Amino acid sequence: MADFINLILSISNDLGYGGIVFLMAIESSFIPFPSEVVIPPAAYLASQGQMNIFLVIISGVVGSIIGALVNYWLALYLGRVVIYKLADHRFSRYLMISSKSVQKSEEFFLKYGNVSTLIGRLVPVVRQLISLPAGFVKMDFKNFCFYTTLGSAIWVTILAILGYAFGSNQELLAKYYKEISLLLLFLGLSVWFVIVKYKNLKN
Repeated sequence: MADFINLILSISNDLGYGGIVFLMAIESSFIPFPSEVVIPPAAYLASQGQMNIFLVIISGVVGSIIGALVNYWLALYLGRVVIYKLADHRFSRYLMISSKSVQKSEEFFLKYGNVSTLIGRLVPVVRQLISLPAGFVKMDFKNFCFYTTLGSAIWVTILAILGYAFGSNQELLAKYYKEISLLLLFLGLSVWFVIVKYKNLKN
């Protein structure tokens, strides 16, 4: 485990901020690449003075937005039918994507509406694909960018705090990661509740 941690830290240090943007863009698109192995190691390096924690967070958010936009535009221009066919293609299995996973993200979107692009950024599995149903329904681009940016910022900031505070202590990081995931979901739902209430008051 110690060797693996050192390897991740070395990669993060070598890639720099551009590498964070690139890897987080991958994480937010179709390719299953966990953000948990990108942001916490970079944040740990920031705690050691080798990177800047604010630039780590900004890079992570920018990368997340880029990946989300890729999915949004693909869904918008290719359409629902083509995306579902691509999801069931043999190659998609290597990316751990299927029509069922796309359907799951679509059901999540239909349940929570536009704000699901915020909440979905905090939910495992749904996070990578929540931009697709937004593209299917041609969600307002400004709203999509707003919710995606906010959700990404929350997620990346939490991971950065964990990495900065607990660094290479993987057992402690794993413990708090599970707890913080539930907190993130609660925060997302709370934001959704406030937004819905605000809209109802305006109407």
